[in-house]
Amino acid sequence: MTLPAAFLAGVNSLIPAGRRFDDPLSTLAFGTDASFYRLVPKLVIRVESEDEVVTLLKLAQADKVPVTFRAAGTSLSGQAISDSVLIVLGDNWNGREIREQGAQIRLQPGVIGAQANVWLAPFGRKIGPDPASMHAAKIGGIVANNSSGMCCGTAQNTYHTLAGIRLVLADGARLDTEDAASVAAFRVSHADLLERLAQLGRETRANTELAAKIRHKYRLKNTCGLSLNALVDFDEPLDILSHLLVGSEGTLGFISAVTYDTVPDHPSKATALIVFPDIETCCNAVTVLKTQPVAAVELLDRRSLRSVQNKPGMPAFVRELSEGACALLIEARAATRPLLHEQLAQVMASIAHFPVEKQVDFTEDATENARLWAIRKDTFPAVGAVRETGTTVIIEDVTFPVEQLAIGVRRLIELFEKHRYDEAILFGHALEGNLHFVFTQGFNDPKEIARYSAFMDDVTHLVAVEFNGSLKAEHGTGRNMAPFVELEWGREAYALMWQLKRLLDPAGILNPDVVLSEDPQVHLKHLKPMPAADAIIDKCIECGFCEPVCPSKGLTLSPRQRIVMWRDIQAKKRAGTDTTQLERDYQYQGIDTCAATGLCAQRCPVGINTGELVKKLRGQQAHHDKAASWIGQHFATAMKGARFTLHAANGARMLLGAPRLAKISSALSKASSGRVPQWTPAMPQPEHAIRFSPPVEDQRPRVVYLAACVSRVMGPAAGDREQMSLMDKTQKLLEKAGYQVVFPEDQDSLCCGQPFASKGYAEQAEGKRQQLLAALTKASRGGLDPIYCDTSPCTLRLVQDLKETRLDLYDPVRFIRTHLLDKLVFTPQQAPIAVHVTCSTQHLGESQALIDLARMCSVNVVIPEGIHCCGFAGDKGFMTPELNAHALRSLKDAVQFCDEGISTSRTCEIGLTQHGGIDYHGLVYLVDRVTQPRTA
Repeated sequence: MTLPAAFLAGVNSLIPAGRRFDDPLSTLAFGTDASFYRLVPKLVIRVESEDEVVTLLKLAQADKVPVTFRAAGTSLSGQAISDSVLIVLGDNWNGREIREQGAQIRLQPGVIGAQANVWLAPFGRKIGPDPASMHAAKIGGIVANNSSGMCCGTAQNTYHTLAGIRLVLADGARLDTEDAASVAAFRVSHADLLERLAQLGRETRANTELAAKIRHKYRLKNTCGLSLNALVDFDEPLDILSHLLVGSEGTLGFISAVTYDTVPDHPSKATALIVFPDIETCCNAVTVLKTQPVAAVELLDRRSLRSVQNKPGMPAFVRELSEGACALLIEARAATRPLLHEQLAQVMASIAHFPVEKQVDFTEDATENARLWAIRKDTFPAVGAVRETGTTVIIEDVTFPVEQLAIGVRRLIELFEKHRYDEAILFGHALEGNLHFVFTQGFNDPKEIARYSAFMDDVTHLVAVEFNGSLKAEHGTGRNMAPFVELEWGREAYALMWQLKRLLDPAGILNPDVVLSEDPQVHLKHLKPMPAADAIIDKCIECGFCEPVCPSKGLTLSPRQRIVMWRDIQAKKRAGTDTTQLERDYQYQGIDTCAATGLCAQRCPVGINTGELVKKLRGQQAHHDKAASWIGQHFATAMKGARFTLHAANGARMLLGAPRLAKISSALSKASSGRVPQWTPAMPQPEHAIRFSPPVEDQRPRVVYLAACVSRVMGPAAGDREQMSLMDKTQKLLEKAGYQVVFPEDQDSLCCGQPFASKGYAEQAEGKRQQLLAALTKASRGGLDPIYCDTSPCTLRLVQDLKETRLDLYDPVRFIRTHLLDKLVFTPQQAPIAVHVTCSTQHLGESQALIDLARMCSVNVVIPEGIHCCGFAGDKGFMTPELNAHALRSLKDAVQFCDEGISTSRTCEIGLTQHGGIDYHGLVYLVDRVTQPRTA
């Protein structure tokens, strides 16, 4: 089936070509979400305004074209995919308005949940929902799924903390419940709709049996079906409509803004891990804790504990627990420490009579708390990491009445055994009776699909019929539970849901087959293949947690999308399908525009570094081994050539003028497909070679200064107010602090190997790295002297796998914080400073230390939101400048009140200067400016 010509014509006149995607690569990449379902849209549209959404819905309504809205795509139940038109959020949905000292916050749907809490943190507040996907999920999805989480319970979910909403209905009508004019206009234009909602509310409340069932269901955590509680909780039809949209999963309308009543974010926290000898005792303790001042109680069965028992940092006793053991991870929070201590005493007294097998007492130590929570958070990825290649990880979440939790757990475990899900684990938000169970499932074999179907039939009957629980506590109904909504709710309530759907979406164009479906087999259709592609990425569960930190997301592909497409290419090749065009497209979209910095690995639940795959693919395309080897062996000559190139560029600038040179070089770069670097006013001038002088004997402590090759080649830009080179500035600062600065011999021949590694020449890269390590060993007198490297990416490359050496290597941040703070006096400046934390600084674990150092140097430090990687990526800023421009597209606005920025990578600073509109320098420039030697 193709999309109607009239619809396409309307879309083409409304949406620029750069925001419409219908090619095979883009539709598959954008069409993939975190669920185990796969639908490929015919058209993907990136929307940037509410006006566009309104017009698109009117076009879709006219031609009966189904549409699905997509925020972050972290949904687990198949609610964010489509085989028709997928509407995804662009950049312009990140607005926020903080009110009443943080008591309320109004958010657009593109805001990442964790970012909202960053904005609220200074007020000691947060939004109520706290899903595990908080660092990737967007507000649009959090509201549409009525997400909750570990501490949220039912009282603090979106439904119960909703203060206002702005929405667009299927007919294109808009309503802002906080705008009196909008409300008045809507009351006139949609009087019949509002009257019908009011009538359905009256009828539902008058039906005492149905009303009682609805109230019972929503005392539990419940996201199965539409939010029928809106009909019993409210009599004002606008309130009913607002709350129906919550948890509707895009089936009733588009949410373009939401206002939350925020909740306290108490600063004092403590966590304990208590292991009970059996499930019954554990669940009985939960019943007691339900009445106690606890923020979260997470249950972990023996299988889930076993899945993480060998991970680093786990308490040793976890390996020795008895077969029936069951643990509770308990967190308490309070406004003050004395109050917290009172609460902890009360909590422990309440469960003191229960037998305990092992326990970690309540601790307020942040590091220990993180270690304990890692036990809980690592369970899901632990199953994903050990699954057989080609299978997928499924996480279901159900709710039992908390007083029946123990028997519910037992019965679920019996079902695992009955259907042979031997690796399945159980954990969950015990206070709410909400259990997650994780298992691996293959969908390539009809027998496996039949096993899954039989298992789901048993689970749904157990939970919904026998225990009158909830089939979806917090992950949304999606396609996964749509066939079972009637089983849980009964015929009358189910018919009411369909009435609401047809009232608000009479043409059925909004996300069909999600939440409500007339197909009893929809949960067994369109199952996502997870074909083997490469050992580096085969464990990917396509959750999308990696996407917010990727600099190419929105320009080309994200890490998740790179993996999706590479899997598809490999599967097609095995099937004998011609992949020539797909691979040609993937070259630019997947390989050329990947920064390969590995930030994705930090967010990935199973630790996948998609950049490693890209480097491997680049290595397979690297056919100039002899040239790479020659450069490695004649590196000093290559350095001279690089300086000459910068000399030539600088001469051209003086001859032609900066604007003209920039225009000419841009044209040449495009014409050569990036082989000719693009010149910008931020381009450095050539640096002079190091003038090596042998160390002298004196009483000063020695430091070996490794100036990275970029520091040795690239001086300040012609227009930079700072004209002292990074090498000279660093040497000046180190000597100010009382150090004798020593350089490795023949430094112009040395390199960490990063330029070779990024191009796919692993052998030459490792050769240069080993040569440099040998030179540093000699210069540091066998590791006696610390080694200061002025560029964090080079430091990171050198310290990786450095266990066998005694070398003490430092990046600028770590060296300054460990060796200079006691030797210098800091007088912070008033002028604001922008800070860019490089990818390598993040990998080195020095992010907060860099920010703390900046705050010692300036009373006003700006950290631009949403910029995790600058996208310069070595030489990508020269060769693929659009990646750098895309990654820093929001930088200029963020730093507009700053005169200077700081970082720890010379190449990053080139792109930051160009796109930020201010000069970026190494950290040492700022530290040198605001410090004086400390006198005894």
